[in-house]
Amino acid sequence: MMTASGVTTTDIDMLRLRAYDLRVAMLEMAAGKGEGYVAQGLGMADCLAALYFHEMHHDPANPDWDDRDRFLLSTGHYSIAMYAVLAEAGYLDRAEFPSYGLNGSRLPMSTFDDLPGLEIVGGSLGQGLGQAVGMALGLRLDGREARVFCEVSDGELQEGSTWEALMSGATFGCDNLVALFDCNGVQADGPVHVQLEPVLDKISAFGWSSIEINGNDMEALVRALEVSRVRDGKPKAIIMRTQPGSGVPTLEKRERAHFVRITDEEWQVMRDELEAGRPGATRG
Repeated sequence: MMTASGVTTTDIDMLRLRAYDLRVAMLEMAAGKGEGYVAQGLGMADCLAALYFHEMHHDPANPDWDDRDRFLLSTGHYSIAMYAVLAEAGYLDRAEFPSYGLNGSRLPMSTFDDLPGLEIVGGSLGQGLGQAVGMALGLRLDGREARVFCEVSDGELQEGSTWEALMSGATFGCDNLVALFDCNGVQADGPVHVQLEPVLDKISAFGWSSIEINGNDMEALVRALEVSRVRDGKPKAIIMRTQPGSGVPTLEKRERAHFVRITDEEWQVMRDELEAGRPGATRG
């Protein structure tokens, strides 16, 4: 059976399984640490699965391939999700997972760019989209068809540099650029209180071709990414409404989900919850 996007339901189901595997990997990395930026990563799992296993052109055997599509993680503390997808895609050995967040590790809690497959150093929030505009322009000047995908958190919409990048991307007609706004409503000390809405209308007013979706709906993600391929002189923006802790009800219910502290007993509960929600599994 074909979906509205032309992708088969089997393809969608396989992507959902990929997202599930990413969530398993994130819990595997964070277990035993007692803390981490887990909830945001779980919320981004569906997007990363759709990108790396459906939409992007990339080659783990040749991570510096000139014609690769680029993915930029602007929100560096989402690194746990990045490591999970790099391992699943073949850039990283899962044997490194236990070192997540430890001193001297290649897997710090906020990304560096010393791993194959990582394009930028994230963590100084509000910088990723400007770098993405520069990369998109560089690819165009080089005559390459590759595209740039950039994750941006809703908290980064409080940074003036993000809006400058939005203006620049539209001004230069970067139609090889796709911004993925993770609007999960959470930042360091709780809910986002700054008046950001209506995000879709604001970004559209800056000259971007924009769409708003449920960022944990795989079919909607695939459809939005396929629409973003159009080269019409406008950069593309996908506003994703995501659920922090998606797939793990215990985390979904937490009000303070930015940096979570979790007991050993809670880790097992979370693993069980995630397993119960495995695509194709029947909940009790």
